[in-house]
Amino acid sequence: MKKILAFVLVLMMVLPALAMAEDMPVVKIGVFEPASGDSGAGGKQEMLGMQYANAETPTVEIGGTTYKVELVYADNGSSTDKAPSAAQKLVSENVSIVLGSYGSGVSIAGSPIFAQAGVPAVGVTCTNPSVTLGNTHYFRICFLDPFQAEQLAKFAVKELKADTAYCLGELGNDYDVGLIHYFKVEFEKAGGLVVDEYFQNGNADFTSFLTTAAALEADVIFAPCSLAYSALLVEQAAAQNVAIPLMGSDTWDSNVVITAASGKNVTIYASTFYAENDTPFDRGFKTWINSDPVNLTNNNGNDMISAVSAMGYDAYYVALEALKAAGSTDPKAVNEALWNVKYEGVTGAISFNEVGDAARDGAFIKTVDTANDDWKLVIVMGAE
Repeated sequence: MKKILAFVLVLMMVLPALAMAEDMPVVKIGVFEPASGDSGAGGKQEMLGMQYANAETPTVEIGGTTYKVELVYADNGSSTDKAPSAAQKLVSENVSIVLGSYGSGVSIAGSPIFAQAGVPAVGVTCTNPSVTLGNTHYFRICFLDPFQAEQLAKFAVKELKADTAYCLGELGNDYDVGLIHYFKVEFEKAGGLVVDEYFQNGNADFTSFLTTAAALEADVIFAPCSLAYSALLVEQAAAQNVAIPLMGSDTWDSNVVITAASGKNVTIYASTFYAENDTPFDRGFKTWINSDPVNLTNNNGNDMISAVSAMGYDAYYVALEALKAAGSTDPKAVNEALWNVKYEGVTGAISFNEVGDAARDGAFIKTVDTANDDWKLVIVMGAE
């Protein structure tokens, strides 16, 4: 009898809480990210930051009412062809704001859909200037490619004493093409020589490109390509005993690159948005990653923190700030509120300028520590 009474008492306490949760209104945040394709690994890591933030803060007060925050996912497939339909899926789900995407090309391709529906989007790590250019609905919290490429070129010249750079990117990829252009301008301004080449989508053999770089006696190879290609490039450079330092952009900042470099004689540098440093965020995120095998798998098998995860975490809280400031779940009100949002995130202070870009004055340059299979911070460029 006592056990039955105890069970009834527990039900009396739990059922009202469940009823309250069910009665709570829902606000939807769209997650416009690649979960498949060449950028799928990076997209999943970016989403992990949002998912952790949502687990940490699952509700938000909007206009005096507490809402449950629901993340609504749409896989853009790392493809500009698939991006519009993924964007349309989010619009049809009545999201109030969208986060993403990992990848500038898909962000640009999905943008008109969001514009037509009046839904604001906050880019997390899409760095191409065209994402926010000429519109009032797309924002972003990351630095831009002209800044990133400038810092990488300066690092190559000043720190690596490079005179000749070989640049390699995917043909037609807005991200790759843009970064190589800006890198080339800065590197040549410093008196260096740049030779650039492009490979076709789906390419898996970089032997001839690496042979060309070696024949040129290049001092650095700059390849701002997706994770799928960067991992292959690292493995094949090691197999060919190419001693030229490999330089990557923010897409390279992943344990995928660490795994590719493990046990190999390669030198790798990459620019990024965040460096792991045993902060409360780092510790909490690692605990959360290790608590669920799905999270661990989506983080490529270990609890190393990618900068895109930290950026995804901050983007979620920027969205909450916009919803609170709007006092409404109406996308148009949220869009208007975004312009004045200020948020102190784990990756730094976030606010938006007149075109919706965040003010970022530093790029972390990291190198692969092959002895410990980890990233090591080299220098923060541009923050002087």
